[in-house]
Amino acid sequence: MILLSIALGLLYLAFKGVDIRKTAEEISQANFLWLAASIGVSLIAFVSRAYRWNLLIEPLGYRPRLSSTIYSLMVGYLANLAVPRLGEVTRCGSLSRAENVPFNGLLGTVIIERIIDVITLLICLILTALIEYDRLGNFLMDSIINPVKERINTSLHSLVFIVISILILVFLLGIILWFIRKSRQSTGESKILTMIKGLVDGLLSIGQLKRPMLFIFHSVLIWVMYFFMAYLAFFALPVTSGLSWSAGMFILVVGGMGMAAPVQGGIGAYHLLVSQGLILYGLSQQDGLAFATLLHTSQILVVIFFGALSFLLLLLASKKSTDDIAGKDQKQNTYA
Repeated sequence: MILLSIALGLLYLAFKGVDIRKTAEEISQANFLWLAASIGVSLIAFVSRAYRWNLLIEPLGYRPRLSSTIYSLMVGYLANLAVPRLGEVTRCGSLSRAENVPFNGLLGTVIIERIIDVITLLICLILTALIEYDRLGNFLMDSIINPVKERINTSLHSLVFIVISILILVFLLGIILWFIRKSRQSTGESKILTMIKGLVDGLLSIGQLKRPMLFIFHSVLIWVMYFFMAYLAFFALPVTSGLSWSAGMFILVVGGMGMAAPVQGGIGAYHLLVSQGLILYGLSQQDGLAFATLLHTSQILVVIFFGALSFLLLLLASKKSTDDIAGKDQKQNTYA
């Protein structure tokens, strides 16, 4: 509820002083063929991300079906709309049940994925800074750095809280390590050690890739598709149809920051950052919000539709597998 309140608060700030009726009217006049093209490339990005995840899973000794990986990924995106970052755990649990892959190993691969995504976003940020130095520099100072600096200057007392929190975490970590040491069994590893080992194996999978060039290809393809998702959407509205590809790079970066915010589906944060970013290109706040709302809403609807469909398909696949096992057991009992 707290994170949802933050999202709604950011959404309020984004739409403050804007005529919502005019924004809705502007969106209703959009060219939905261009929007469909934007959605199409985003689906390619989803499939590519699922394929890349399979490449990370391969070193663990498992080769899940691509369909199961896609379904699990989409279910994870759907879960993120309920609770931020819940999707990372949900997609690991879904694929673990569907393909009998150890959950802890999958979690390790997802952590690696997120690290790679952050590095890629930083690379895109650097490229955009080289192309749009003045715009991006001013945007970061006015919309991110200065507000954060002001918050830090007025909240120095929170440093004590941070130090105490770190000490508590270190203390808890010490207790966990002590518990692990005491829980070792003479016949083998404890369940906790086995779980940690699986997590570490997942983290190390990046160094044991069987097809590294294919992994790099899909890592690039995912973000190229994200760029085209934003760029093609420009043509859906008359006010953004004249924006250049460099503006698309700019929106890729600030939109990525918005989606990375710890709120449900980037709601509010995405609208605020993208609309403010487009003001630097001469658009009004209302026009910027019309574009941000159109693109964000289309992606949320895609996630809801395909996430719900994927959830149903995983349930049906699980039921079919259970029925097959029950049928085999019954057949064996009959022959016995």
